Amino acid sequence: MALALRWISGLSTEEIARAFLVPVPTMAQRLTRAKSKIEAARIPYEVPEARELPERLSAVLEVTYAIFNEGYVATAGSALQRVDLAEEALRFGELLVTLLPDAEARALLALLWLVHARRAARCTAEGDLVPLEEQDRSTWDRAAIARGKALLAEALATGAPTAYAIEAAIQALHDDAPSFAATDFRQIVTLYGMLRARTEAPIVALNEAVARAMVEGPERALADVEAIEASGALGAHHAVPAAKADLLRRLGRVEEARAAYDAAIATAKNEVERRFLTARRAALS
Repeated sequence: MALALRWISGLSTEEIARAFLVPVPTMAQRLTRAKSKIEAARIPYEVPEARELPERLSAVLEVTYAIFNEGYVATAGSALQRVDLAEEALRFGELLVTLLPDAEARALLALLWLVHARRAARCTAEGDLVPLEEQDRSTWDRAAIARGKALLAEALATGAPTAYAIEAAIQALHDDAPSFAATDFRQIVTLYGMLRARTEAPIVALNEAVARAMVEGPERALADVEAIEASGALGAHHAVPAAKADLLRRLGRVEEARAAYDAAIATAKNEVERRFLTARRAALS
């Protein structure tokens, strides 16, 4: 999967490392070992036969999702989004659904459309980040939302919901809400609980904690975020101190919030995210 991200989409070692939540040197070693193995064993590039496709689908879906995520929030640089990558992932997704109409492929494509629908509202004209609670929902792409919901319905009609389908359902709840305050966060927390039963990805636990803050208050959510922080599961990912800073801000614990914002700013490499975090820190005073 890492080699596919390098060779197909040209992602850097740093970007691939973020996708797998591992340090950059670790990913560099993995890429080197994988290339050496291919060369030493003289593994040829071959188009797989139709009977081989189902067993390879999971890896292809993960690669597609990783490409989309890098397009959704770029690891580094002066722009929040890389729309070219996000649209390439959507193209991959549409091809997969056409060539191999699998429920899991449909669920992932549904998820991508439901997230991509909010693209135009995520930044100001000057390129600054607009958080979900402040976005102009009238600019969300309703055709993309309809496409995503239709794909999700098709995926769910085939059996028990998969991880991609649950993620898509969470995004559908966000897209359907007339306002941030009217969002059904209680149901979103329930869905995150279902999702955690299917994946050990630590970012899922962090997202669940953030959603829980809207249901049970920031103090309970802060305990969850601090537990994730203590576990080191997300390493130096700036999302952890950023979430912690926001919860501390809402609790009025200003000095602690400043320290958490400092940690998030120090580890964030995307300039748009850094500006947003810096502005939030400055607003504390």
